[in-house]
Amino acid sequence: MEQQERSRRRQRSRQRRTPGGIRQLPWREIEIKLQSVNLIDEEALEAIHRASLQILSEIGIDFLHPEAIAILKATGAECEPGSSRVRFDPDLVMELVAKAPSRYRLHARNPAHDLQIGGPFMAFCSVGSAPNVSDLEGGRRPGNFKDYADMIRIMQALNVVHLHGGYAVEPQDLPPATRHLDALSTVGTLSDKVFHAYSLGRTRILDALEIVRILRGVSQEQLAQEPSLFTVVNTSSPLRLDGPMIEGMIEMGRMGQMVAITPFTLSGAMAPASLAGALAQQNAEALAGIAFGQAANPGSPMMYGGFTSNVDMKSGAPAFGTPEYAKAVLVGGQLARRYGIPYRSSNVNASNCVDAQSAYESMMSLWPVVLSRTNLVMHAAGWLEGGLVASFEKAIVDAEMLQHMSETLQPLVVNEAELALDAIREVGPAGHFFGAAHTLERYETAFYAPLLSDWRNFESWREAGAQDATARANRIYKQLLAEFEPPPLDPAIAEELDAFVARRKREGGALAA
Repeated sequence: MEQQERSRRRQRSRQRRTPGGIRQLPWREIEIKLQSVNLIDEEALEAIHRASLQILSEIGIDFLHPEAIAILKATGAECEPGSSRVRFDPDLVMELVAKAPSRYRLHARNPAHDLQIGGPFMAFCSVGSAPNVSDLEGGRRPGNFKDYADMIRIMQALNVVHLHGGYAVEPQDLPPATRHLDALSTVGTLSDKVFHAYSLGRTRILDALEIVRILRGVSQEQLAQEPSLFTVVNTSSPLRLDGPMIEGMIEMGRMGQMVAITPFTLSGAMAPASLAGALAQQNAEALAGIAFGQAANPGSPMMYGGFTSNVDMKSGAPAFGTPEYAKAVLVGGQLARRYGIPYRSSNVNASNCVDAQSAYESMMSLWPVVLSRTNLVMHAAGWLEGGLVASFEKAIVDAEMLQHMSETLQPLVVNEAELALDAIREVGPAGHFFGAAHTLERYETAFYAPLLSDWRNFESWREAGAQDATARANRIYKQLLAEFEPPPLDPAIAEELDAFVARRKREGGALAA
């Protein structure tokens, strides 16, 4: 224990002494040692479970792809003739869901950035899928390739961000048919962390799989044994799974890659205007997606995704970071643990700028994420405006909050040195510890050092320019960009990747299907 603490202090010290660099925590996997929180009791949890099975057996789910229908029919599901509607016997659902693994590892091109998925481990993703981007100087603007690449650089540079959760901002200035080729090759060269591919049809996923294979320098056989790519499959709520998502899901499963099934169940809009009803629908859609994934590719790595929140009943706009969202995250975690499947949730807010609302709604998202033992936190850094904007400043604000969470989850060391009885004897009553040997020994490493927070008194803060957190975040993200160096990449791999991308562009990209 003492050795662990000395190592931790040395690590912190190294981080603080990096010349000219941004002070931040080192890269580390996060293990949640806190007990998970059960918001509802077993009886209520089973009531949601039974309601979900009733939805699947009596109402059913529309699978909008003939291959999916054929797979499910062969598995024993009830497929309505001439229709996309599929109904599941409850025993069949549970039999299929039980085939999904409870733990696995995601492999990055840099093995130091591999991630354990499942159990007590939690990983933070960058923001994904925002159509717009913003910063203080440029304001809100449509997503573009330059900002996309810069956001990758930021997420690579932030140690507390473990993987890329899709295109942080959609590069709308790239042609749709070949956008995925430029986007994925860029994230694969500017970053050595695990990344995401959109499940938008078979062709895009096959291209993504080949890009990952090239970047890792492995055979297809090895790739199939080592999950290295992930995708999120959103159900088209209520009770529907779209064809392109299904195609991507099948190909990912065939190659042993991770699929997170995530119903988009906004209570009051795409789900009932009651949290219990919305959770029953979320669970039904998640179980149906996982059951299909296991029917198509038994044993392939999957994830139970929760994204239930509510809408503003006055405007119909999605609301995030609400008490309802927090409750849904906690119950979603209970359901995922019941089925023994890794759990995905998100750090979300509905604020239109980087302000107090964006911070307190994000914190209302993050604490339930931790207490539910979420394994994959999507949109952990940079999400703004209900997901419509990727914000450079919010990415830094979020990184500070994520660091807080990461450090809070580090075990408290209790030993002779840390109990500090000698220091207490030295100081005695009515003294102070500023000059104590115990304090001087650890004054640089004793406590968390912030990435963003300014702890100076008012006078010192004012003399330094009186910058608020958003202005400081702007300065930090620009410094990260100025100091960025891409991770090393074997020239032969870079050449092979460029050749593949060029060839697929000549063939028309996604249009060549």
